[in-house]
Amino acid sequence: MPRRHHNRRRQSGRPSLGTFTGWAQAESADDGDWLVRTVPGAQATKVYRCPGCDHEIRPGVPHVVAWPADETGSVADRRHWHSGCWQARRRRRPTRRR
Repeated sequence: MPRRHHNRRRQSGRPSLGTFTGWAQAESADDGDWLVRTVPGAQATKVYRCPGCDHEIRPGVPHVVAWPADETGSVADRRHWHSGCWQARRRRRPTRRR
């Protein structure tokens, strides 16, 4: 059975940061367990490089942020993906960064 991400702050009655920035959904796939959060275009304010296609994700473009669901996952492990690239990652592995 896949592990579930539990927000301890929310369980204690205090608001979590997720209340303000969105929430993460747990996903399990052949490439591991992930926490995935959708970023609406209005909240996308920086330029990121998608690891799926190696193209830029421009400000204002809705996309997803994914990171490993295990305890060792940190902010440095978060990757911003085009939504379509994230869905197609099983068919197309990440490309090398320039």
